[in-house]
Amino acid sequence: MTAKPLKDAACVEIDRYADELNKVSHAIWEKPELNFEEINAHKVLTDFLEKHGFEVERNYKLDTGFRAVFGQDGTGPHVAVLCEYDALPEIGHACGHNLIAEVGVAAGLGVKAALQATGTGGKLTVLGTPAEEGGGGKIDFINAKVFDDVDIAMMAHPSPMATAFPYCLAAIECNIKFHGKASHAAGFPWKGINALDAAVLCYQNISCLRQQMKPDWRVHGIINNGGAKPNIIPESTELEYILRAPTDAELNVLKEKVSKCIEAAASATGCTAEYQFNPRGNYSNVVTNKTLANAFVDNAEGLGVEFTPQEKLAGIAMGSTDMGNVSYVVPSIHPMYDVGVEGCLNHTREFTAAAGSPEAQRNTLDMGKALAMTAIDVFTSPDMLSKIKEDFNKYFQTE
Repeated sequence: MTAKPLKDAACVEIDRYADELNKVSHAIWEKPELNFEEINAHKVLTDFLEKHGFEVERNYKLDTGFRAVFGQDGTGPHVAVLCEYDALPEIGHACGHNLIAEVGVAAGLGVKAALQATGTGGKLTVLGTPAEEGGGGKIDFINAKVFDDVDIAMMAHPSPMATAFPYCLAAIECNIKFHGKASHAAGFPWKGINALDAAVLCYQNISCLRQQMKPDWRVHGIINNGGAKPNIIPESTELEYILRAPTDAELNVLKEKVSKCIEAAASATGCTAEYQFNPRGNYSNVVTNKTLANAFVDNAEGLGVEFTPQEKLAGIAMGSTDMGNVSYVVPSIHPMYDVGVEGCLNHTREFTAAAGSPEAQRNTLDMGKALAMTAIDVFTSPDMLSKIKEDFNKYFQTE
């Protein structure tokens, strides 16, 4: 059977369960959960997938991870569609991960229907990856060798714009502590060593560094402990930063420069510095597989999806994601799609509202269909999978 009837079958199946998919999304949106605590989302998604005929493994590798499989090993390509479902502190699903989860299970339904409609071999995995918001759940999955037998990985992320080639930066978290010595700030200030001075100097050093940073480097942070009381020389302070750059290699250069800013602040104040670049928060840049992304664009445009003109995207970095780490080990795409509500930006309360709005549904279902159709292209075209792997190998040979 050719790909066209299979794609039609996938789209019909997704439309058939549109209301159920919306309820899944809303059940997650209404109960936002932080990373590694996504108990409700885990249950909602695994119950839905099991109900619809997937072989589900709950608590897979992580307490709130899951794997839902249809098909058999060795019968054709192995495609993984990834779901995210954690929220942000205080502002809930301001990055729309409830919609990402909906896209993932919708794509799963579509691909399953297509594979059932024909003798086409292959294996589909809907993979529940917790803790994208700083927890690096996908990194845990990589370390657990979850992707070792996967041929391609896909997901789609809501945003204010639509592109199959998002510019997602490599990133790493840095936690900094300065240790000084407490003393009475009025009676014996000369006996103290001021850790707040070290924190302020560190913050200023990094701010001055920005003058010599490349335009697409980012360093942003907060002082989350500045001392106990004004009449006590602060003996300990803490800062938290995120560093970003276009590639892992550039990020390593930026890490070295920031390290010197930290050490200089400690030296100037007589404090000691303790700092760590968090491996769990070490996200690689997203490497978009061109062959896979071009197929996705063709499928999405066939559904009426309009992509943001490239000139409007120039220089706009769309944050960072642990999907970047996945893209370093398996050919991947991470398209961004328009949430459907004008003027709202990720990580704002306005985006939280948009992620639960009726306006988001049409575009979310279209993304599920487009991912399903792209997976069907891979299942039905051995030559395409060879080209995808050729693109992947070529990129890393160049690097």
